[in-house]
Amino acid sequence: MRTQVAIIGAGPAGLLLGQLLHKAGIDNVVLERQTPDYVLGRIRAGVLEKTAVDLLDLAGVSQRAHQEGLVHDGIELIFDGARHRIDLAELTGGKHVTVYGQTEVTRDLMDARKAAGLATIYEADVVRLEDIETHTPQVRYRQGGEERVLQCDFIAGCDGFHGVSRKSIPASVLRTYERVYPFGWLGMLADVPPVSDELIYAHTPRGFVLCSMRSKTRSRYYLQVPLSDHVEDWSDNAFWDELRLRLGADACRNLVTGPSLEKSIAPLRSFVTEPMRHGRLFLAGDAAHIVPPTGAKGLNLAASDVGFLHEALTDHYLEKSASGIEHYSKRCLERVWSAERFSWWFTTLTHRFSEMGEFELKMQAAELNYLVKSRAASSALAENYVGLPMRIESLLETCA
Repeated sequence: MRTQVAIIGAGPAGLLLGQLLHKAGIDNVVLERQTPDYVLGRIRAGVLEKTAVDLLDLAGVSQRAHQEGLVHDGIELIFDGARHRIDLAELTGGKHVTVYGQTEVTRDLMDARKAAGLATIYEADVVRLEDIETHTPQVRYRQGGEERVLQCDFIAGCDGFHGVSRKSIPASVLRTYERVYPFGWLGMLADVPPVSDELIYAHTPRGFVLCSMRSKTRSRYYLQVPLSDHVEDWSDNAFWDELRLRLGADACRNLVTGPSLEKSIAPLRSFVTEPMRHGRLFLAGDAAHIVPPTGAKGLNLAASDVGFLHEALTDHYLEKSASGIEHYSKRCLERVWSAERFSWWFTTLTHRFSEMGEFELKMQAAELNYLVKSRAASSALAENYVGLPMRIESLLETCA
């Protein structure tokens, strides 16, 4: 089998890239190790920056996101028992975020790909990538007990942190940077209305809390927990009791509890790989970088990678230009490191670390107070939260 672009991974990054390339008339095949149901079963974030929504518009898969997504103009911070609103729209000249679950984004992309009759090969275990430094790379994979080969011009590695793509870059070329945090997030999904119309980030003596949602009737809550905790340690009642203790009576005034649909504990890490391109192999999304979920940047960074990669590949095929390919890694990494900085800073600000002494706790409190009292500090938070600008004019022209 042969295609122009082989895409490894049928998560939102891989599927979005495939849809954008299809719109530009560039042939592509998506390979995915898991089944479609498994992919849709992954519970992930759901805060979309404008750039991510714009790219969904360009791909022609944004109708449901616009109809069902919740537009948020602000977020709330809770510390020292008091609530403070950060007005994102007012501080950024009208910008906002859209709450729409990553699972739904993936579902929309899957449906669009199926409707277009595009090739997606599920349960394809990629064995190795070959000849990535040549003009004729290929993907060797195993499906149904048989080994097969997909020949291509380029490979897009959208296969996540544990995938084969990053491991295919020689160790002598690859540099990695990592910060592992000494706690995790215990997340619980429930079919109950959100406790607030906007996301709440709470810094409390018992640990961090995030109150989020997927819709007006489905909520997602997170508690900071030690890495030694296990999901089995937390009954639904124990989760709700701890949430009440951390948030306090005022924030819990509208809290509705119910049985969990899903509970899981996710470790937190900051991780970046450089470069994000080697030969004819490009890395995108979690294959190249991980951010703590505090800043809601994971899916949005993956989308911006895809935007840059789509631009690079359309330049190559339609404009006969190699500029986008040559500058792909640099353009992505500038945005990646900005998001890493914000996510690291916001995580450090809102969580309690076991090694913190009284001085560090006082500094944390002073910075939180400065954040809500200074317009400049609030604006910096808002600007980063809604997403730094990304130039996609050429994408708009290509997809017009």
